[in-house]
Amino acid sequence: MNADVAAENTSTISLWNDPTASVAARVDALIGAMTLQEKIAQLYGVWVGASDDGGEVAPHQHDMEEAVDLEALLPAGLGQLTRPFGTVPVDPALGALSLARTQARIAATNRFGIPAVAHEECLAGFAAWGATAYPVPLSWGATFDPDVVRRMAAAIGRDMRSVGVHQGLAPVLDVVRDARWGRVEETIGEDPYLVGTIGTAYVQGLESAGTVATLKHFAGYSASRAGRNLAPVSVGPRERADVLLPPFEMAIHEGGARSVMNAYTDTDGMPSAADEDLLTGLLRDTWGFDGTVVADYFAIAFLKTLHGVAADWAGAAGTALKAGIDVELPNVKTYGAPLVEAVTDGRVPERLVDRAVRRVLTQKVALGLLDPDWNPVPAALDGPEADDPEALRGRIDLDNPENRALAREIAEKAVVLLTNDGTLPLDRPHRIALIGPNADDPAAVLGSYSFPQHIGVRHPGTPLGIELPTLRETLAAEFPDAEITHARGTGVDDGDLSGLDEAARVARGADVAVVVLGDRAGLFGRGTSGEGSDAESLALPGAQQHLLDTLLDLGTPVITVLLAGRPYALGRAVEESAAIVQSFFPGEEGTHAIAGVLSGRVNPSGRLPVGVPRGPGSQPGTYLGARLAHAGTASSVDPTPAFAFGHGLSYTRFDWTGLTVRTQEAPTDGEFAFSFTVRNTGDRSGTEVVQLYLHDPVASVVQPVQRLVGYTRVALEPGEIRRLSVTVPADVASFTGRDGRRIVEPGELEVRVAASSADPRLTARLVLTGAERHVDHTRRLHATIVEEPHTP
Repeated sequence: MNADVAAENTSTISLWNDPTASVAARVDALIGAMTLQEKIAQLYGVWVGASDDGGEVAPHQHDMEEAVDLEALLPAGLGQLTRPFGTVPVDPALGALSLARTQARIAATNRFGIPAVAHEECLAGFAAWGATAYPVPLSWGATFDPDVVRRMAAAIGRDMRSVGVHQGLAPVLDVVRDARWGRVEETIGEDPYLVGTIGTAYVQGLESAGTVATLKHFAGYSASRAGRNLAPVSVGPRERADVLLPPFEMAIHEGGARSVMNAYTDTDGMPSAADEDLLTGLLRDTWGFDGTVVADYFAIAFLKTLHGVAADWAGAAGTALKAGIDVELPNVKTYGAPLVEAVTDGRVPERLVDRAVRRVLTQKVALGLLDPDWNPVPAALDGPEADDPEALRGRIDLDNPENRALAREIAEKAVVLLTNDGTLPLDRPHRIALIGPNADDPAAVLGSYSFPQHIGVRHPGTPLGIELPTLRETLAAEFPDAEITHARGTGVDDGDLSGLDEAARVARGADVAVVVLGDRAGLFGRGTSGEGSDAESLALPGAQQHLLDTLLDLGTPVITVLLAGRPYALGRAVEESAAIVQSFFPGEEGTHAIAGVLSGRVNPSGRLPVGVPRGPGSQPGTYLGARLAHAGTASSVDPTPAFAFGHGLSYTRFDWTGLTVRTQEAPTDGEFAFSFTVRNTGDRSGTEVVQLYLHDPVASVVQPVQRLVGYTRVALEPGEIRRLSVTVPADVASFTGRDGRRIVEPGELEVRVAASSADPRLTARLVLTGAERHVDHTRRLHATIVEEPHTP
């Protein structure tokens, strides 16, 4: 197209539709042309469900909200569509058609032709019927592998965009502070550096596909008292700054996340949804975040109903808008008529509406939703049959072989071998007793935000949409010559002891007993793990420990396998099991991964993202504790875990030698350098996970005994040697000082090169020199570990 023709074409469209104009100019022109009602309409969503016959979406009637009248709402426009695929089971192609038809209606109904942003959950895969169920985030953490998580997120993002979804409500960047909390399965682990690096990789992957990543829950949701969901949070400013906030900093500055979701909780009396210092002062003014802040579902209304800091819906709307929440989700409640009224009568300044709508429209421009060539039909529906429901049914595959291969890779890398007396890998056993409530349950691998557990359980007549082989099935395939006898023993949490005798009989007649225990994912008490399914203690649910102890009494080697959403105390099994295999809801390919570890086809390389407690009552606890948080003579309670953060065994052996410190002293704005060698001294290939921990012996405020500052996976063939070079910037030693500012102090440091937080192999003793230095969010966040060039 020549310049004259282009100029002629652009002159016929409005400025806000002109892709050659700047984003700011387009948005300003549009805001200037909108009425108050039209601006506010961009600040809320409507919860809908796509139609399985390809018709337009239907408003979802949630029990916390009254019915929504789309006919009345749409002429003013609409900001978001809430979970069109994640509300009811729908064939993906027909859901895409339903969404496209609805988007066309939305654009045609409002004066400016603005479609809605469609968002979905994607915590362990796109939460849609028939989409790949990947391992839960706690398994991502267990991989210690940002690259594989980045690739997974990119695949999830591509699937979402292919059917017309623009925004994903993930990742969860909450740092585990109490493993009794039901949402531990949704987190990446108990260390902020691990959470930050893995979470940032997820953001990078999702955003690389053009899908908006949403960081949640900002901030402190996981630090609630007693591990109760949606309970008050009592943390000091240092814990918040040094533990809870760094993952969000990293995901914004290195990941490029374009959305943030507030936490439900209140911290020291201040609800996050009302916290202007947090959502505007820190997030925007200090960190420079320029995306959208979306409300966690019903969070703005909760300012009135749960927190009691607003007298009415208008007060809740004004408080949240002033704090910095741009979009109300999932439905219009406070940002609709109550906000219009509050602005009209002067209680809420219109400039706050303009501020929020500018952010929303800026994002819509970036997504191409205001371009003249915008088309509601997504890429997956391209073709002559794009408007024919029956021709489309079954056409879109959201669980293709590439997705499944990626799901299996993550599941295999995430399995953690906790103990092994040499029984594993199994050497052609003749008789296997397979026992336990999760041994023959296809859903035992799924977290509570997987589609089958989140939505499918409410539609029992609907097929799962994906293959979920049980461990019983995959073990039979892995050991085709073995006789496998199954006994349930007991349920996950029913306390039933009637099956113990049968389980004991089966185990006595076997060469080895594989007992498969753990959780059932479910929301708000419908499971033993998941949102609102908190635990009073970390004892195995129901009668599972009783079953385990019964089997340990028999003399048959017992391999304990955990399919769970949190770590549990295992009692006698820690010392008496022949082996313990830990897996955190590993997704649809998870039982293949576990069977592979049992047979030796997979050499385990997962590492614990959370410690496994020795006793059921030692919470809250974390390896990040200061000296007084660890075992000592002043208390009769020993919080030392049975298996520490970062722990995991392999079927081969690794030696770490040859530490050479090249830079032992550095100024507070400098860096340290050292190197060491890792050798595979075993007889099979394997992967070691090298972890770097920082220990600050003397500081002006109390510090954790150690904290993770770097890690890498090192794959080695038998006898292979790698020389690794480490660079540690002084910035990673920073912490929040006495005056509330982040500082790097001069003094001695130790960097422990370790196989886990409890297994240091080499220690580099270093010295920071010079003056105390102040740093901020632009500081260097990573120690780096790279392979040195090979020298024959």
